[in-house]
Amino acid sequence: MKKTYYLFNPGRLQRRDNTLKFTPYNDEGEELEPRFLPVENVEELYCFGSLEANSALYNFLGQEQIPVHFFDYYENYTGSFMPREYLLSGKMLIAQVRFYQNPGKRLKIARLILEGASYNMIKNLKYYNKRGRDLDVLIEVMEDLVIKIPGTRAIDELMGIEGNIRKNYYAAFDLIINDFSMGGRSYKPPLNEVNALISFGNMMCYSQCLRAIHQTQLNPTISFLHEPGERRFSLSLDLAEIFKPLLVDRVIFKVTNKKMIQSLHFEESLNRVILKANGKRIFVQAFEDRLRETIAHRTLNRSVSYKHLIKLECYKLQKHLLEIEEYKPFKMWW
Repeated sequence: MKKTYYLFNPGRLQRRDNTLKFTPYNDEGEELEPRFLPVENVEELYCFGSLEANSALYNFLGQEQIPVHFFDYYENYTGSFMPREYLLSGKMLIAQVRFYQNPGKRLKIARLILEGASYNMIKNLKYYNKRGRDLDVLIEVMEDLVIKIPGTRAIDELMGIEGNIRKNYYAAFDLIINDFSMGGRSYKPPLNEVNALISFGNMMCYSQCLRAIHQTQLNPTISFLHEPGERRFSLSLDLAEIFKPLLVDRVIFKVTNKKMIQSLHFEESLNRVILKANGKRIFVQAFEDRLRETIAHRTLNRSVSYKHLIKLECYKLQKHLLEIEEYKPFKMWW
């Protein structure tokens, strides 16, 4: 079974026949004991430290369909090396562009994405409300905002509702998380521990969505809720809205309330708070565990992992764009 590998140390990555050789460096730049990764076991790589590699290595990774996701020291996602698209479809691309260029069709998809995201956020709050967190008022405000989604007439109006929904959703974090205070959403840079976890987790979710899109015929640069832009995979931002509540936020609640991550796992630098390497490892492990969890899928009548749910969402969107089947966003039913 293929695995995702996380490279936290800076180092050098080389090809050794059908094996990847990673030589990490310590803080003084000295080489540590190399690690060998059989290429057939590698699904993707996440690099959180500087990486030395040459074109031969990337040619090899491209042939093996292994993407590499890069993050800077401050946990910002900086980009991905993606293998050449091998599921290209002119028909799919034309359909995706046609829906984006049609204001009514684009708005319909955008509404559905936000409805799915809002439903999953409210579902999280209801889960903790049953456990004595007193979230009734925030849930009611969010539900009133969701009612307005079908009546929106423009993307800007829809994004305004999204901002208000998310503002109330994040207000609940201070009532759910025990030992940290969020005090509102701050990013670029995150100003406290909870915001650092949200930013880091969201980047992880975006890259998972990008990987799923790459495994289908969808184009990652053509989106519906978020505006497409230069040098960004905006469709992954759309899909991530649906999955952040169950992949990122639930992991944050788990690692903080179970004291898996504590104050000692953070550092303050240049008016921002970031996770230390040991904190990243803990969060990444909890995130991976979440991706591997399975649920009984009501339509497929079999168990599927949370990770596979993202790819299924891509397939549903494809069918909508090809006018085969109406898109219904993923909503937690448990």
